Amino acid sequence: MDFFKSFLASVLGTIVAWIFLGVLFTVAIAGIASIAVSEEQVSVEVRENSVLKIDLDLPLVENVPATQELEKALGLSPDILPFSSLIGTIRKASTDDNIRGIDLKVQFPSMGWSQAKAIRKAIQDFKDQGKFVYTFGDYYSQKGYYIASVSDSIFINPVGGMELKGLAAEVLYYKDFQEKYGFKMEVVRHGKYKSAVEPYLEREMSENNRIQISSLLNSVWSTISKEMISSRGMTQAQMNDIAENLGASLPEKALKNGLVDGTAYADEYQNKLKSAVGLDADSKLRILEINDWIKPNSLNKKGIRDNIAVIYAQGPILYGEGNESVIGQDVFVEAIEEAVKNRRVKAIVLRINSPGGSALSSEIIWKALMDAKAKKPLVVSMGNVAASGGYYLATAGDEIYANDLTITGSIGVFATLPNMEEFSESIGINAEYVKTHENSVGFSLFQKPSESFRKNIKEGIESVYETFKQRVAESRNMTLEQVEEIAQGRVWTGTQALENGLIDGLGGFDQAISAAARLAELDEYNLTSYPNIEPEIDDFLSMMGPFGSVETALLKQFPSEIKTFISTLSDQKKGADIQVRLPFSLEIN
Repeated sequence: MDFFKSFLASVLGTIVAWIFLGVLFTVAIAGIASIAVSEEQVSVEVRENSVLKIDLDLPLVENVPATQELEKALGLSPDILPFSSLIGTIRKASTDDNIRGIDLKVQFPSMGWSQAKAIRKAIQDFKDQGKFVYTFGDYYSQKGYYIASVSDSIFINPVGGMELKGLAAEVLYYKDFQEKYGFKMEVVRHGKYKSAVEPYLEREMSENNRIQISSLLNSVWSTISKEMISSRGMTQAQMNDIAENLGASLPEKALKNGLVDGTAYADEYQNKLKSAVGLDADSKLRILEINDWIKPNSLNKKGIRDNIAVIYAQGPILYGEGNESVIGQDVFVEAIEEAVKNRRVKAIVLRINSPGGSALSSEIIWKALMDAKAKKPLVVSMGNVAASGGYYLATAGDEIYANDLTITGSIGVFATLPNMEEFSESIGINAEYVKTHENSVGFSLFQKPSESFRKNIKEGIESVYETFKQRVAESRNMTLEQVEEIAQGRVWTGTQALENGLIDGLGGFDQAISAAARLAELDEYNLTSYPNIEPEIDDFLSMMGPFGSVETALLKQFPSEIKTFISTLSDQKKGADIQVRLPFSLEIN
């Protein structure tokens, strides 16, 4: 027996030692990586007649994760494109006389429509400086072609293809699934357009939900089609006919309908780039990779002390700590307070990319933003989505900006409670309760919520809804009646939000920064980003082991409604969480 105890102790000690050594190794690599990064920050030489190569098929992020450089150094993460740095670098290239043009790759961009519009605008501004933009692709997704359409010349592989079909959104409904298997989501809601919970309640889409999704799709299509036909010299009728009849699916169709300027293989395209620069086919093309030019703080001006703080609020809003991809009150209240205390920070831009979430966390962060606004100008920049809880945060801003394709609004409240009563009974599990008072049980996975419990949740929802409307009314100088007309969970595009008075203007990240500088009376400034999240030991360990990545990959395969059910099951003690969240899982394709 002693032998086995000693053996097990040795094995355990060895495992702990290996983990400890692994962490030390990882930290050492992190140090080496940081040194390498600082060495790389020496400015890249831009030679005469250079072409800037931009690969928009790389992952695009608003706020770079704390572990990114380490993951890249260890070969665990591909290159990424920091959104604001990408926009700034394109602007910088437009004023560099050594850069003649852009070589654009944009086949399957992993970004939202709002980000796509902002990048397209930056490329258009580059082109307006008298420089060329060429694009080549084997295949163009619809979003990829939308960005590519700004180019002077677009080329496609002779055996490639293109997707140009108009817009659609798919919403899955789970009522039959719930009844068949006994997994149910009990729902309490307010607002006739609050359809985040509709998939749990119905077999098919309600008319209200169909109206708002149709309105969104038509607004987005109107914006992107107008820009594409303007760039390609077409009419709206021609573009709609192409989308209706799939008139761009084959390269010869795309060429015939004026969507591309030619077919070519990759080597032939390279010769076209050389010709655009004034080189013959045998000369070497000077390519400047944008990832070699985008460096941390590379766009900052030396000797400038004044800063504008950019607080990146991206991801769902959850009660708790928060990180780069989840908005939690702990991290974000601390970030807001740090920006206020920093004497160099003269104004704050809150960059929101969130469908909302916890009503309580939204209120806590909103209060911190209001306290900050009392001391420094606060401007809101909306990304792809700033809806429900995301819009709740936006109401704290002195000014609010979104672009045409931003999804916002969704002023409404709901709560969901998972219920496994029927499923547990079907597998022989029976829950019994002993209690001192009528409502002692409160929330349980294994019984249907009582009427008194639902009534209590309903009162909470109505209270949050009235508070939400009050925040909007005070921020947008409206009456509560006016807010009610555009609330009830209804979702709007940026264009519609401007018409409804929910935002102050249409514009991207740059416009919000300019507005903050104007309010702070700044002529010159640098940008500094928050929150500054330091990687923890768990981050290093998750990078070393496969299980976290496998779990994440598996969860990604589920629809958001199923993921909501699973995540709620994982924290039963929370009970009903009152939500201010986007009214459905919307992916516009």
